[in-house]
Amino acid sequence: MKKFSLVDLVALIVGLLPIGYLFYMYPALPAIVPTHFGINGKPDSFDPKSQLIVIECVLIGISFLVYLLMKFMSAIDPKRYAEFNQSRYNKLGIIIVIFCAIIAVVITCAAGQKHFNAGNVIFVLAGLLFIFMGNLMYNIKPSYFVGIRTPWTLENPDNWRATHHLAGKLFVAGGIIITIARLALPLAAGICIFFIGLGIMVIVPIAYSYIYFKKHQPK
Repeated sequence: MKKFSLVDLVALIVGLLPIGYLFYMYPALPAIVPTHFGINGKPDSFDPKSQLIVIECVLIGISFLVYLLMKFMSAIDPKRYAEFNQSRYNKLGIIIVIFCAIIAVVITCAAGQKHFNAGNVIFVLAGLLFIFMGNLMYNIKPSYFVGIRTPWTLENPDNWRATHHLAGKLFVAGGIIITIARLALPLAAGICIFFIGLGIMVIVPIAYSYIYFKKHQPK
C-alpha cells in the first residue's frame, strides 16, 4: 500500500484552495450567477449561486479520482506495464488537479465579475495542457490506460514508440499554436484553430499507427 506523500499533500491543498476561495467570495457573489459558458466564452446558463458549490466540488472530486487512479495505476495493470510509466502517471495526476483547480477559480471569478472572459483563460489552459501532454507522451512506454491505444500500437512496441514520438511533437506544436492563436487572433479564428489543431492531434497519430503497421507488416 502506497503511503501518503508530500506530493499527495500538495495535490490535496491545491484541489481544496478553489473551494476555500469560493466560500471566501460567496457573500459578495450575486444571487444568480453564470454556471455554463458557450464556445465564445460568454455565459449561456444561469443558476442560484449555491449551484457553484456543487459544480466546483464535483470538478475537484473528479480531479482527485483521476489523481488516485494515476497514483495506483501500477496496481491495476494486469501486465504491470504501468510500473515503467509510474513517474509520468504521477505528473499527469498532479497536472490534472492543478488544471481543474484553475478552472474552478475561473468559474468563481466569472461569477463575480460581469466582464470576465472565461473562454480566454480556458482555451489558453487547454493549450498549455496539450504542451505538457506532448512532453509526457514523447517517451511514454506501452500502456493500456494512457496514450494512443490502437490495436497496432498495443501489438508492436516499435509502432507504439514511433506513433508517440509523432504524437508528442504534434501535441507540443498544437498546444503552442492554440495558445498563441487564442491570445493574438480574433475569437472566431482562435476557436477555429483550436478545433482544427485538436483534430490533427487526435487523427494523425491514429492514422500513422495504421500506416506504420501496414508498412512493417511481414510479407
